Amino acid sequence: MSQVTSHSPVVEPKVKPKFEAFDFRKYQPFAFAPNLPDRTWPNKTIEKAPTWASVDLRDGNQALIDPMTIEQKMQFFKLLVEVGFKEIEIGFPSAAQVEFDFARKLIEENHIPDDVTIQVLVQAREHLIERTFEALQGVRRAVVHVYNSTSKVQRDKVYAKDLEEIKEIAIKGAKMLQDHAAKHPDTEWVFQYSPESFSQTEPDYAVQVVNAVNEVWKPEEGQQVIINLPATVESSMPNVYADQVEYFCRHVKNREHIIVSLHTHNDRGSAVAAAELGVLAGADRIEGTLLGNGERTGNMDIMIMAMNLYSQGVDPELDLSDMSRIVQIVSECNNLPVHPRHPYVGELVFTAFSGSHQDAIKKSLDYNEKNSEATQNIWDVAYLPIDPAHIGRSYQDVVRINSQSGKGGVAYILQRNYGFNLPRWMQIDFSRVVQQKAEDVARELKNEEILEAFESTYLQNSGYELLDHNINNKGGEVEFNGQMTLNGETIDISGHGNGPLSSFIDGVARHTGKQLHIINYSEHAISPEFTYGEEDEAQSDKTNAKAAAYIQLNVDGEIYSGIGTHTSTVSAMLKGALSALSQAF
Repeated sequence: MSQVTSHSPVVEPKVKPKFEAFDFRKYQPFAFAPNLPDRTWPNKTIEKAPTWASVDLRDGNQALIDPMTIEQKMQFFKLLVEVGFKEIEIGFPSAAQVEFDFARKLIEENHIPDDVTIQVLVQAREHLIERTFEALQGVRRAVVHVYNSTSKVQRDKVYAKDLEEIKEIAIKGAKMLQDHAAKHPDTEWVFQYSPESFSQTEPDYAVQVVNAVNEVWKPEEGQQVIINLPATVESSMPNVYADQVEYFCRHVKNREHIIVSLHTHNDRGSAVAAAELGVLAGADRIEGTLLGNGERTGNMDIMIMAMNLYSQGVDPELDLSDMSRIVQIVSECNNLPVHPRHPYVGELVFTAFSGSHQDAIKKSLDYNEKNSEATQNIWDVAYLPIDPAHIGRSYQDVVRINSQSGKGGVAYILQRNYGFNLPRWMQIDFSRVVQQKAEDVARELKNEEILEAFESTYLQNSGYELLDHNINNKGGEVEFNGQMTLNGETIDISGHGNGPLSSFIDGVARHTGKQLHIINYSEHAISPEFTYGEEDEAQSDKTNAKAAAYIQLNVDGEIYSGIGTHTSTVSAMLKGALSALSQAF
């Protein structure tokens, strides 16, 4: 008879994954930098936008967890056309049926505008090239992009081929493109060749391979040719890549008859910089994606590079004004979030939490408004490289308030959103209120919460109200007579001064026996678009501007600030005084 016994489950010890030591000695300095002591690109500037080529629908699409459907591709294609792209790589028709079908849909349903050229990618292999031309049958104009890798690491370790064998692959690919294109004479064909991993290829060898390809295509005899120089894996500083581009442009044959294109990746975080310096080095054309989607850390972000040109007064020749819509479509089609600090498009890129930043932004904007003729409407604002309004962002995006914010940011919110232009001494007073509230809730404050704190501190003077009163000017001296409620008690006020405010304060001082002095006073009209203040009984037209008055009083040696709003300036200043008194008594 067998005996059955029960045991506690055995818990296997967790095995920690083995990691290689963090050892920099495993890596070597970049080995493919050309000798270019007389480089010229550092002395140049970009004065015109390059030709842009979007590769969102191919390079970007292949890097997605879930590749786009035909419907998503169509939505994306239409967006690229609206933005202004004239060259759009639509896919890899020989790689998948959905890619082939999308090409046919664009062509057969006439979705390609006359001024837009589609581009497709294909490896230098006969059956793939044949399938590619089948997908493009009937197209008006197209770029056929053929490539093979030329880098040393791929020659040695992936293909196990020598220099001549790799070059022969490129030559055969060029001949196959030429032969298939000849079968479709009604289409205007542009040939494009990429020595893939150009940046990791010996500079002289890259030139040799491209020269061999061009000996087949003969761009000097009229064939349109694009030579694309990819930093397939970004492995050097952007200045080294620029040297590679300039070296190539100097040594390649028939440079004047070819278009030099760049395709940079972002492995070192410098794809945009590399592309910009590459244009200085002689490139004519840039491939990239919107928001930089692509393999590993992504492609060069065309949005960033285009907006960089825009911020320097160079027409990017792309319409990025409806940036929020562009970002929404791109992120939905790619199913990828946008980082809140993504340049130009992130939620927080125009946002200042720092008090000193907020103050500088407010002062810059105020200066520009007051000196529009002197500034000639040229944008020059501290901490804001471009005007957010130019890409569809509101000024509410610029300044947001938390416990780190200062008086300038709070003043900016109140001025831009609610019409209150606080004088400096009032900014200091209210910033303390806002900072305390932000610390209490331990988070960013919404604009509505800032307004609520402002109103409850200065504009809701419960128990303090000015009743019937008369103000008379008697030979230069102003006499005030009236009634007011003070802590729920109705009292008579009578005082003298050189104006309505000083005579009212004199009357309050006489009645209370306190030492009252006006320290600061400021006023301004509130734009009709804002709704603060009460109307005079005889004034029913809400389009009339209202007044805001800011009062600072010394009450027995203590400082108190108040604000009043009204359609009447005199009434506004008296209400401001009541606001300050309500905090003092």
